[in-house]
Amino acid sequence: MSKILPVQKNEYIDVVFEDLTHDGAGVAKVDGYPLFVPNGLPGEKAKIKVIKVNKGYGFGRLMEIYENSPDRVEISKDEMHKYGGCQLEHISYEGQLKYKENQVRQVLTRIGKLGDVKVHPILGMDNPWHYRNKAQVPVGEKEGRLIAGFFKPRSHEIVDTNESLIQLPEINEAVQAVKEICNELKIPAYNEESHNGVLRHIMARYGKQTGELMVVVVTKTTDIPQKNKLVEEIVARLPKVKSIVHNINSKRTNVILGEKTKVLWGNEVIYDYIGDVKFAISALSFYQVNPDQTKVLYNKALEYADLSGEETVIDAYCGIGTISLFLAQKAKKVFGVEVVPEAIEDAKRNAELNSITNAEFAVGEAEVVIPKWYKEGNVADVLVVDPPRKGCDEALLQTIIEMKPKKVVYVSCNPATLARDLRVLEDGGYKTIEVQPVDMFPQTTHVECCAKLVLKRN
Repeated sequence: MSKILPVQKNEYIDVVFEDLTHDGAGVAKVDGYPLFVPNGLPGEKAKIKVIKVNKGYGFGRLMEIYENSPDRVEISKDEMHKYGGCQLEHISYEGQLKYKENQVRQVLTRIGKLGDVKVHPILGMDNPWHYRNKAQVPVGEKEGRLIAGFFKPRSHEIVDTNESLIQLPEINEAVQAVKEICNELKIPAYNEESHNGVLRHIMARYGKQTGELMVVVVTKTTDIPQKNKLVEEIVARLPKVKSIVHNINSKRTNVILGEKTKVLWGNEVIYDYIGDVKFAISALSFYQVNPDQTKVLYNKALEYADLSGEETVIDAYCGIGTISLFLAQKAKKVFGVEVVPEAIEDAKRNAELNSITNAEFAVGEAEVVIPKWYKEGNVADVLVVDPPRKGCDEALLQTIIEMKPKKVVYVSCNPATLARDLRVLEDGGYKTIEVQPVDMFPQTTHVECCAKLVLKRN
């Protein structure tokens, strides 16, 4: 006989929120049955409507708040704020930091069984707005005019946006200018249903330290109507522009960038700095979107590596060499590995750009290349990992355990997979000394961490 649930779909009930989920929804319980409700905050008394019920949990919609949390702040009710990707903007910044730090502590305890590990207070930003140095904005048409902004959740309906509160002002200005110019030149938007039209996305990148701007126009077609006029107007209206690039994506796909890219005007790359290290950024380069906090995170990784100048360091998942080149300033030798060939080309170019000669980069999967290096005698004193959200591959973790580097520095963008992987390394002979959360993406639910592990003495 199936269990009778304590709530029914479409029922209105009064609740008190107890917690927040990893994606920022409020958690309320009715006779132990959890309900997840976007925009609810711990401690708030509210009326909700139950909109979906499953066997073990349900979902609700916030209808009325009887008693506000002291962490709640007023936000605009327009669609840009409702759907703009800022899941936590209704929480004070102090409250956001508290939530993220608590999330890290909870998953380390629950998933990693690491409740005794020292978790430092999270490192936040002085100004938690207008920090992103890159935008990729979908383009559509409405009432005969181009619109550009972001998609409503779980749809491909574009909300026209004049400003994003988490993009740098130079990025907002660039996207708006290109949208207006394309409107004036009557360049048609791409229609994904009919697979007709021209303009798919407007992309902008900005070097905060150098003041250099790149504009990327993504089209379905190999040619852009009135291309020369488009370039002329972009240069006239955006004095910081140093590169205008055309990317061609002719496929029926949700992937933003196509494989073919050509420079329409200016340079192939723009430049930026993280600390003292200079980076060349192309249209296709992976580069951290918040370089201010990236510097904070990487300085912590460098501190945890505690290099004297005699160490061999391996950087798994090295990307374009951002952490590798930071480490190379203090290490004897750094080996970086990354599965994306274009990223390795960028890494080599960035090493050359900074006259760094003690960093070597290889294309391949970390779990394949690092065991090969190990057999060849390239044993790391310090191993650094900065994996994607899914965490480290199991084979890589086992290689680390076999290789026995004295220190492991784990940079993570997902506390849950960090906790899981730390547990594996702990069981394999390592001790997690400390974890430093860093708020790389204010107003969103994402949190980065840097963890220091040392090899236990037998």
